[in-house]
This record gives sequence, C-alpha cells and structure tokens, in this order.
Amino acid sequence: MKVILKQDVKGLGKKGQLAEASDGYARNFLFPKGLAAPADNKAMNELKNAESSKQFKIDTQIKQANGYKEKLEGTVFKMTAKAGSNGRLFGSVTAKEVAQEIKKQYNIVVDKRKVTLATEIKAFGTYNAVVKLYNGISANIKIQVSEA
Repeated sequence: MKVILKQDVKGLGKKGQLAEASDGYARNFLFPKGLAAPADNKAMNELKNAESSKQFKIDTQIKQANGYKEKLEGTVFKMTAKAGSNGRLFGSVTAKEVAQEIKKQYNIVVDKRKVTLATEIKAFGTYNAVVKLYNGISANIKIQVSEA
C-alpha cells in the first residue's frame, strides 16, 4: 500500500515522502498514530503541489542570491575604527560589524555567521572576506579599515 508520510518513520522514509508499506503495518500502526496518510488522488495532488512550491521557493532564493553576488562581488567596504598610537585597533572589526555595513550600504541582510574573515582585523589596512549568500553561492569582498 502506498502512503504519504506525515512524520519521519525509521526504516520507511522522511516526512512528505511517498512510501510503500504493507497493508497491515499501514492500517494498524501508521494511520492510527498519525504517522502517514493513504496515498489517494487528493493526497498525491497535495504532495505534488507542495513539492513544486518548495522547488519554486528554492529557485527564487538562488536567483536572489546570484543578484546579491553581482552587487557585492569585489566591493570594497570602508569602515572606521579607533586605534592606539601604534596603529593597533582597540578591539577588532568583527563579522557582525561587516554584516551591519553590508545592510547599511546595500540593504542586503546577511547573517554574521555567513561572513568569513580571512584573518582577524586588528590593525588598519585592507582585508579579504567571503560572504556566503546561499549554498554554493558566495561573494568575495574587501574591507578597508581606516582611522576614525
């Protein structure tokens, strides 16, 4: 009997998948516990719609990430920081500050965990960073730190 899983079932499949289960297992275990639903025409149609919706959302996110990559690739972000007499910064420029600068200049929301700095920024100069926009899509940027 074909069933559509409502939750992950060990040995059968993941949530939202179409799976083949024996009649007794489906009627006596999966259906009463709400783990699966019979794969009738209505349920199959809903499954196809959910999959196409999910794929459309992924395609939209990839298109948006590629647009952001074009905007950000090779961009130099100028940031200021306070420093002591020897040119070393008080503290450092963090990924969080870089993400805030990207939002301020380009209105692109980037999670601070998606910004990877090549080295710690503890002195004035130009540094490389990578901004991960989507799985497999990232932009290389430069951060120029100068005195406030």
